[in-house]
Amino acid sequence: MPGDPQFTQVAQSGSDEWEQSESGDFGEEEDDNDPLEVPNRMFFAFNEALDFAIIRPIAVTYNFVVPKGVRNTVTNFLRNLRSPVVFANDLLQGDLDRAGTTAARFFINSTLGLLGLFDFATLEGYEYHDEDFGQTLGTYGAGEGFYLVLPLLGPSSLRDGTGRIVDIFFDPLTYIAPTETTLGLAATRGLDARSRNIETLDELKADSVDFYARIRSLYRQNRESEINNGAPSSEGPDFSDIPDQSTSSLE
Repeated sequence: MPGDPQFTQVAQSGSDEWEQSESGDFGEEEDDNDPLEVPNRMFFAFNEALDFAIIRPIAVTYNFVVPKGVRNTVTNFLRNLRSPVVFANDLLQGDLDRAGTTAARFFINSTLGLLGLFDFATLEGYEYHDEDFGQTLGTYGAGEGFYLVLPLLGPSSLRDGTGRIVDIFFDPLTYIAPTETTLGLAATRGLDARSRNIETLDELKADSVDFYARIRSLYRQNRESEINNGAPSSEGPDFSDIPDQSTSSLE
């Protein structure tokens, strides 16, 4: 589940759906829409093993060695780089207000914020939000399709996986940055997201009868919330790269 991830936030704690998602038997839920559950679980196990052996230890070390303020500037910088993708999807969704917010954030943080290292835009009332083409498809009524677990990238769906590919073409860095740079940024995004969700994911795993089924349920709830521009709960892990706390780095 690591990667430029979608390690993710979700849902309402204590809801009936939360516990109902934790079946330990393959295919027991009639509406799980997971026809690839067997290979999905194989990829899930692979991602979990990789996370346990490599990614989580690196994230723990990163949190221990790098001060919180510096980590916040990394988050801010990565968010700022993603602004063109968010802006394009704001426009495609016909949401001019949010598109204006994204444009204002990019201008303020790229100038006053020193290329996005500092989030002055939030202090000016321009709150961060994320959009992607999977959400854009969802706003026009496209169903999620079947559930997918992608190697390294984690939970997804047919719609959201397609959206990830389209978003690559919305990103100017695709055309101007060397491949090594884009891969490095993807790895940094993965580390940033994982480092901000260590305790949350540990607690979810410890509290889950079937961690795979729970993540599947939480991912879906989170995506529905994002499509509806709803604020996700702080209960679940942050797959969408939106931490619950402020990362203005001005503290």
